[in-house]
Amino acid sequence: MSILLGLDIGTGGARAIATDEAGAVIAEASAEYPLLTPRPGGPSSIPRTGGAGRARRSARSRRGCGTGEIAGLGLTGQMHGAVFLDERDEVIRPALLWNDQRTEAQCRQITERVGAERLIAIAGNPALTGFQAPKIVWLRDAEPEQYARLRRVLLPKDYARLLLTGEYATDASDASGTLLLDIGRRDWSPEILGALDLPGEWLPRVYEGPEATGQLRREVAEEVGLPPGIPVAAGGGDNAAAAVGTGIVREGLLSSSVGTSGVLFAHAERFAPDPSGRLHAFCHAVPGKYHLMGVTLAAGGALRWWRDTLGGGASTINSRRRRRTRRPARRAALPPLPDRRAQPHLDPAARGAFFGLTARHGRAHLTRAVMEGVVFSLRDSLEIMRGLGVAVGEVRATGGGARGALWRQLQADIYGLPIRRTVAEEGPAYGAALLAGVAAGVYRDVDDACARIALRDETVAPDPARARSTTTTTPPIAPSTPRPVLRCTGFEPYPVCRRWRRARRGIGAARRCSRGGGEIDPVARLPVLWQGRPGGFETRPYRRPEAAR
Repeated sequence: MSILLGLDIGTGGARAIATDEAGAVIAEASAEYPLLTPRPGGPSSIPRTGGAGRARRSARSRRGCGTGEIAGLGLTGQMHGAVFLDERDEVIRPALLWNDQRTEAQCRQITERVGAERLIAIAGNPALTGFQAPKIVWLRDAEPEQYARLRRVLLPKDYARLLLTGEYATDASDASGTLLLDIGRRDWSPEILGALDLPGEWLPRVYEGPEATGQLRREVAEEVGLPPGIPVAAGGGDNAAAAVGTGIVREGLLSSSVGTSGVLFAHAERFAPDPSGRLHAFCHAVPGKYHLMGVTLAAGGALRWWRDTLGGGASTINSRRRRRTRRPARRAALPPLPDRRAQPHLDPAARGAFFGLTARHGRAHLTRAVMEGVVFSLRDSLEIMRGLGVAVGEVRATGGGARGALWRQLQADIYGLPIRRTVAEEGPAYGAALLAGVAAGVYRDVDDACARIALRDETVAPDPARARSTTTTTPPIAPSTPRPVLRCTGFEPYPVCRRWRRARRGIGAARRCSRGGGEIDPVARLPVLWQGRPGGFETRPYRRPEAAR
């Protein structure tokens, strides 16, 4: 029997799993490492002492595997991070991770040099603070002494690959998140590199997800108790690998992951980026295929923030959630998303708020409001996908949001689609193991590997009454329409979320909002809507009074 290993280099820890040829998980191991936050908006980690060093030791998942022969190892991990190496492959400074937000100025610089439309046409995405390219430019601007030592830049999982195999390599899906890849060509873009004055030799060779990128080094194999010489697959970024692990390798399927961040992932047969850049357009871990992806950085992280704010542990907040699984009558609380948002609003200064509160609202209402707000923010990306002609018939839930019954029901109701789960819930590591099977010759191709994925019999269907209250939509406001006025209507949760966030970018605090309607002050900064009753909002353009013109 052949055994396949998948290694996931996550944000706060590494996870390794072992599967048999039939796709069943037979062993697992994990290791945590610290996350450093030297300044607000700047999370980072030290790869050798934290990420890759302990990740390498976590590969001891052979324990409990039985007597089968280990055939291959696949890698996956957090996307967008930057591990900076000198000429001796020593780490120059702590890695800058995906959730680092200190590169706003560098994003503007990249957009000016390459051009906004050209950037999306080549790289599939606008310049966002989480991507790798702005981090390299930031190092050049902020730490020139460290930049002078720079000779290699690797993604987090690919630094682990360097330790395991000695090879400089990456895969097309993870490389898509650097903003340096020509997505259509599936290779580094000379045009972008030239515009940013970055040497192409700093970057690793790009492979397809199921291709072998090297073999496990003998000294590493002896340390972790694995046979030397086993092939190491290119693997994929965490979301692409998770999509392989849940079978999102054909059109019509969508994965919804609620973890620290939230992700909607749709398979695409061809490269067709959103011209406005509201969705990520990346290469898939499936050779020659692509995907569209919408991201909310503060998903499960928002609930964790709320739990920590309340001062209770996970068991405390879970008991409060169980007490209130129905929508409270006349509730009008909208959730905060305390971290910076990624898509589709592309506003790193976005903030959240509760509004419409009354004395009848308690912790249970606000806890549910946070959870609903996470799924509503993902619903924004689903609406854009539909507008781009992406057909979705079924959603497969992954991450922590797949394990909780309430999370699954909220997703079904707010998306208006049935939710299913796979039997194996190991996420990206499971997909990496399947890709390793292709690299090792155990499976013919990715489709053959995904045929081993088993789905649970349980299907969570949308509740008709709740689904109707969340699916009322209206035409979006044109980008050129500033300063809307909001007026109270009926209780329509999804339009409320959408319009409130849209209005946030160009208007300010509510001057008044009575039972009959409200008006927004176009000068002040933040909207805080105090309303006489629960209600949604309808939007129309703001026009200055004649006397003020």
